[in-house]
Amino acid sequence: MHFSVTHESVATLSTGTLIFALDESLELSASALQLDKASNGALQAALQNGDIQGKAGQSLLIRQPAGIAAQRILLIGIGKEKQLSDKALRKTVAAITNQLKPLNAEQATLALDSIQAKEHSNANTARLIAQCFADNLYVFDQFKSEKSTPIELKNIEFLTTADEVEAVHEACQHAEAFASGMNLTRDLGNLPPNICQPSYLAEQARTMAQQHNQLVVEVLEEEQLKELGANALLAVAKGSEQPPRLIVLNYQGANADDQPYVLVGKGITFDSGGISLKPGAGMDEMKYDMCGAATVLGVFASLLELKLPINVIGVLTCAENMPSGGATRPGDIITTMSGQTVEILNTDAEGRLVLCDALTYVKRFNPKSVINIATLTGACIVALGSQTSGLMGNNQELVDALLKASQTASDAAWQLPLFDDYQEQLDSPFADMANIGGPKAGTITAGCFLSRFTKDYPWAHLDIAGTAWISGGKDKGATGRPVPLLLQYLLDQRA
Repeated sequence: MHFSVTHESVATLSTGTLIFALDESLELSASALQLDKASNGALQAALQNGDIQGKAGQSLLIRQPAGIAAQRILLIGIGKEKQLSDKALRKTVAAITNQLKPLNAEQATLALDSIQAKEHSNANTARLIAQCFADNLYVFDQFKSEKSTPIELKNIEFLTTADEVEAVHEACQHAEAFASGMNLTRDLGNLPPNICQPSYLAEQARTMAQQHNQLVVEVLEEEQLKELGANALLAVAKGSEQPPRLIVLNYQGANADDQPYVLVGKGITFDSGGISLKPGAGMDEMKYDMCGAATVLGVFASLLELKLPINVIGVLTCAENMPSGGATRPGDIITTMSGQTVEILNTDAEGRLVLCDALTYVKRFNPKSVINIATLTGACIVALGSQTSGLMGNNQELVDALLKASQTASDAAWQLPLFDDYQEQLDSPFADMANIGGPKAGTITAGCFLSRFTKDYPWAHLDIAGTAWISGGKDKGATGRPVPLLLQYLLDQRA
């Protein structure tokens, strides 16, 4: 999907479908008034006839209007509010997409002065709309015998004023890059676990590096991990025939001595729970337990398109968590890469184990900040549902920057406390800590566990267990979140 911008006269604009949003006041925007005049009152006639009342989700398609170059006019109702919430904006774009899909036209043009998102600039509104279009047009059917019918629509154009063209053009470029990263993340998440294994993710990273000079990839295999003392990561992988991988991506967009921003992604390519076996119902969705790693790969795909002038390190900590005669047991004690010991009370709390060694490993990069991304706890879904990612950290400036990015990108996150009072829940009589903290505050105690390995740098933790995928039903699948949040954070770091 390509996104572009124009400030051409609305009457002479040659496009398949010219789109205007309309609230219940039925007041036409400036560009809609120009079009109404050029079309001899076609819009006013439709309004006077009551063909559309501006209610949310309503639509009216006017074919081959006289006096203008566009093949069609699409009026789309947005309801009572002139400025839309992010949720209402997404619903509006979904309604527009549904109207455009069956039409035989490669291009559609949206009049940007007719639609505005609350607390967003015109340019950012355009970017959010473009991302919604890309999201609605995403298809994953590579394993189906009968593929989805391709749609004709290839380009969404934004009609704006001359003074807004540059900003909206940049927004379109960002939207295309964001969409590329989100689509890669969704593709990887949706792949079956017999294909998307740790070695597969390593090959995807290597392929990316072969195609881009700014990216260098190193893949650490089992023997190298043993030499490093990555015993927590190795412990999780012991029950599987699939060997673990620690995948390091190094993007150089700035001077070599500039401190990098580090992203660490949990990549459990299938999580059975290990010896602490999960219930069978819905276990197929545990292929999504690598969405943290998939997010990092998606962010790097976008980075390489945007060519941001910063340095970024990505670390994917990948393993498969399976039960077997050789699997790690509840009660085992391991020594992590940091030297701290952990009593494993539940082998289904494996994400924090693979992450803790990676969080120790990244100290060598002298990071500006470290953000880990993980489908870590079911407790986060209980606390925040499927709409909002959980956010914790040891540096409030970093947390605030991520919260700001989440608002700009319309990719919601919410800060949870990381008070010292919770740390004692991880006490163990036999080791430095246990890997679970009991039934209370499970998301926070998981964050507390990770915090013990991040004392040397600014660190934040995103728990995306509720936001990385949609469970069950016909809409089941990976969402591509929180790629937008992280990309916006990195965009904000540009000098």
